[in-house]
Amino acid sequence: MKHWRQALHLEPPDGWLNDPNGLCRFGGLYHVYFQYSPGPPDGSGPRGWGHFESPDLLHWRCTGTALRPDTPADRSGVYSGSAVAEGDTLWLYYTGNVKLPGPYDYTTAGRESNVLRVSTRDGVTFTPKELLLTTADYPANCSLHVRDPKVWRQGDVWYLLLGARTRQPGDDGGKDTARGEALLYRSADGRRWDFWKAVTTPAPFGYMWECPDWFVLGGRGVLSVSPQGLPHGENRFQNVYQSGWFAAGAPGEEALGAFTEWDMGFDFYAPQTFADGDRRLLIGWMGMPEAPYRNATAAPGGWQHCLTLPRELHWNEQGKLCQTPARELDALRAAPRNLADGEPAALALPFEVCAQFAPGADWALTLADGLCLSWDESARQITLRFDEKRQDLGAGRTVRRALLPDGCRDLRLIADRASAEFYLNGGETVFSTRLYPPPGPVRCRLCGAAARLTPLNSMEVVYDGR
Repeated sequence: MKHWRQALHLEPPDGWLNDPNGLCRFGGLYHVYFQYSPGPPDGSGPRGWGHFESPDLLHWRCTGTALRPDTPADRSGVYSGSAVAEGDTLWLYYTGNVKLPGPYDYTTAGRESNVLRVSTRDGVTFTPKELLLTTADYPANCSLHVRDPKVWRQGDVWYLLLGARTRQPGDDGGKDTARGEALLYRSADGRRWDFWKAVTTPAPFGYMWECPDWFVLGGRGVLSVSPQGLPHGENRFQNVYQSGWFAAGAPGEEALGAFTEWDMGFDFYAPQTFADGDRRLLIGWMGMPEAPYRNATAAPGGWQHCLTLPRELHWNEQGKLCQTPARELDALRAAPRNLADGEPAALALPFEVCAQFAPGADWALTLADGLCLSWDESARQITLRFDEKRQDLGAGRTVRRALLPDGCRDLRLIADRASAEFYLNGGETVFSTRLYPPPGPVRCRLCGAAARLTPLNSMEVVYDGR
């Protein structure tokens, strides 16, 4: 299934990939660690961290497995975490998962969730693992689902956020009684941590918050989380689990603003951000836990899942948080061509489609003869739909929607060999999905507006090891 190997998205050489971890720029290179189970593509292999590095986001080297579950404190898996660069040293913090043998539910009994750290000066060789926090260091009302440390430093104070699922005294930790929150710790040295407070919403908002991330963008605080257990709706919270952000103040401030989803498509979860000079980049997992649809590369191809494009974050003039593909990707453009309204085209993947829309007009973009993104002006609704007759293309994916109260002004599509990312209104709203077209040129047509169609060259990925 080589025609489904991505040209623009990072994916493992084999086995299973999920959450991006330890994202940073350090030692003149971008480092992208990720949850990695080499071997079988079903993720049944030992869960550790894989590693990519790049000088420019276009030329990548995969160095193989960086961290393995090889100590008593992480023997069931090296789970998600983050990175802090300090001078010539990069500190990696992660959850060490331990599941004890026995008839446990692993929510109220049978699990250890430890925080460990290692350091490196080259991104690939590490100091011995250091155990920093254990289950005994978490608040008494927490279940055993505590994980995914995000660590950062502000001045002389270090901060650590953990995603958590609570339980009430005496209950069984069930989803109906649990609530999601983020546990905030402080430290003077990044090693010895004191619990400060739990960050949550006044009313329960899901039963678990995974992959917390707090950052400042343009002077405004943002708390990103991946909540589980939100009620599903027609135009929001449509996936099994969600990922989004709250407007926030300084770390520890009580009030959180409204929750906005990062991505309205089928395949997006567990994003992480990092500072790159004066900009902030986001990368997510282009997958979804426990989804009813599948990744068609898994059985025949021997690998499963990929990461999203790196996305730059910024506030627009209307005060909305926008995502746009990292500017480095512009260097991959070849000669563009103009497409008239309704004109069909067919070309090899990857390619880009850009369009501007007149106010009040309906339009529809069809890709690979089975995936349609359409705008309904009267309903102010955008819909991403797979043709039900093309189960081969969507591998079980059906429909996702979003409301755009201010209308739809523009579109940018990045279509890769087995995925598509749609950026609307300058990145105010994004849809990401996997799709699996047959080999050969892929058809594309936009009805309702003219467009610019641009072939894209591939980035370079070299796989050095396992």
